[in-house]
Amino acid sequence: MSLLNSKEKEYLLSKIRDVKDFPKPGIVFKDITTLLKDKDAFNFLIEHLYNYYKDRDIDYVAGIESRGFIFGAALANRLKVSFTPIRKKGKLPYTTISEKYALEYGFDEVEIHIDAFEGEKSNPNVLLIDDLIATGGTAKASIDLINKAGAKCSDACFIINLTFLEGTKNLDKNCEIYSVLEIV
Repeated sequence: MSLLNSKEKEYLLSKIRDVKDFPKPGIVFKDITTLLKDKDAFNFLIEHLYNYYKDRDIDYVAGIESRGFIFGAALANRLKVSFTPIRKKGKLPYTTISEKYALEYGFDEVEIHIDAFEGEKSNPNVLLIDDLIATGGTAKASIDLINKAGAKCSDACFIINLTFLEGTKNLDKNCEIYSVLEIV
């Protein structure tokens, strides 16, 4: 497991665009589309994640809708494991299980297919991935959902962690958390 050095982190951060006042005034949105369009930066990131996770006994990679799909599918392919999408309520076509979580004003819900982790191994190890963690509500619900579906969320990875929002604070203590980039 190797971590990025400060020069490598700066390289990746330079490929992420800040969009001020999106989606509402006062928010600085971290736009990863600029990283995705840079084939060298994206390949560097996926290669780093592969090297970080290749010896961790991962059976599945689960990505949170929608940007987690991009990183998750690419990493699952590289690790030669299955990819599982975690989606917002009503987006999956088959029988699902769900997990609700609180928002600033109300609730939201994520779902996964009931058979998402059926396979050769019981209680498989799952790596959860998303582009960013802010307050952690979606990530916590996704970890709980993976565990409810008969798997074990052994690892969670976030490309960007907005540490000032303390989103990782309330995540499952049995889940190894890795943030590639931390913004203080």
